[in-house]
Amino acid sequence: MKKITLMICLLLTAAGVNAQQEKGIIGYTNWLDNWTEFKPHKAEARDANQILAGNITENTKLLKRNVYILQGNVYVTNNAVLTIEPGTVIIGDAETKGTLVITKGAQIMAQGQETDPIVFTSNRSLKKAGDWGGLVILGNAPINRFGSVGSYNMDLDPALTVYGGDNAAGNSGILKFVRIEFAGKKVKGAETFNGLTVAGVGNKTILENIMVSYSGGDSFAFYGGDVNASQLVSYKSINDDFKFTQGIQCRLYNSLAVRSSYLSSNKDGSRCIEVKAYEKKSETDFTKKSTLVSATNITMLNDSENIKADIEKGLIKEAVYVADNTSLELKRSVVSGFNPAVLLDSQTEINGANLKKIKFEEMFFNQCSGNIFTENKSDNSDLENWYGNNIFANVYSHGENKETFVDIFNARRPDFRLQIGKITASSGR
Repeated sequence: MKKITLMICLLLTAAGVNAQQEKGIIGYTNWLDNWTEFKPHKAEARDANQILAGNITENTKLLKRNVYILQGNVYVTNNAVLTIEPGTVIIGDAETKGTLVITKGAQIMAQGQETDPIVFTSNRSLKKAGDWGGLVILGNAPINRFGSVGSYNMDLDPALTVYGGDNAAGNSGILKFVRIEFAGKKVKGAETFNGLTVAGVGNKTILENIMVSYSGGDSFAFYGGDVNASQLVSYKSINDDFKFTQGIQCRLYNSLAVRSSYLSSNKDGSRCIEVKAYEKKSETDFTKKSTLVSATNITMLNDSENIKADIEKGLIKEAVYVADNTSLELKRSVVSGFNPAVLLDSQTEINGANLKKIKFEEMFFNQCSGNIFTENKSDNSDLENWYGNNIFANVYSHGENKETFVDIFNARRPDFRLQIGKITASSGR
């Protein structure tokens, strides 16, 4: 009888913990343990003994026993499959802007393990954001540009960087337990690379447990396609943590964005989540699906120890930006330490149709200087009244980071889950 009673108590305790942590990233244990690295500057790397350069035109396997250096733009072409063993290290060459491109029709099978992740990093002794290019995956899923195709130009070969098509169920491979560090190099006369660029990729592609840290551009950039992604981590990106555009249909789950007042850009256009319909309106086919993002259990925070002072200095902007003609459904998520939490494009009319497309439900807004605003409009009472309705079950709080999260200042193994009991905080705004 005692054993049965004890088991019931344990089950009820576990259920209670899960219920109380249902906002923001979730898990009975800290799923960031073992495979992530929050001090990549100090991580020691072996010298490269293999070179990756030019085109990879046939099935190729990268082995853990080697260390590979990406020299220049490396393309996986000809429908080839690039397989990477768990624990393999690939170094992006800073001098030649090493970049790995998985072209349309090709695949990457990078399936690391929780205790043996695959690592893409910089070859500089003093590593910094933007040391090398990044990882680019191109597929044949729908985008909303005319002709249903786009090209990820930068300084890449335009013939090898075409993406888009009609296969929403396309499969560009697997990225699982992968880290991408110090990518996002600025290209002269062009823009900045991203840590991971996913363009026209279909929903059979597996994107799970991926950490992008110290990216000089966006951490994760999604251009069209139909994508499922979970347990993504963006850590101290210069630009956006998660960018969505060109008609992507994305379902993002249980993911984390950590920004820094002094490292992340405080300029317009740099946010945790940016949702846009297009990059260039003149190239957009509005008869096709517009961007739709459904994000659940996302934690977005600025890790400052003095949020109020950093806001007053102008170092902190909004966490989420929603452009016109797009849809965002953000549920059971945490937004902590921003100015404001959410900003809607000035072109977005506040009416019933748009409010049905922009949803914030069961949210935890904490320590934000304002919650949901329309761009260039100081009076947000209409939005506050709408999203403050009890039917949406949004919670508002003003707790310090160290009180709000389990252990975010642990240098080696931070825990960004919400403190037990915090979701019962006051709903006063």
